[in-house]
Amino acid sequence: MPMADGFHWRRQVPIGSYIADFACLKARLILEADGDQHADSLRDETRDAWLASQGFRVVRLWNIDILQNLDGCMATVSAALADAERDNK
Repeated sequence: MPMADGFHWRRQVPIGSYIADFACLKARLILEADGDQHADSLRDETRDAWLASQGFRVVRLWNIDILQNLDGCMATVSAALADAERDNK
């Protein structure tokens, strides 16, 4: 997969007291696959703020989008990886 060149993804990664669905530690990028139970979640906002304070960017992808618009989700991930690469230079 071209967008993943040079990036290693891990699944169910412990970071602090949280578990990230997917994390690329090199890019400091976390992907969360969320259902509608996460809509307007104060707990998620608190979690994301803590992860950001640790230097991580969190990208949330809705399950329905992953199922119905995978190309769009992949474009979002590719853009986030490009941003991370640019920020790390």
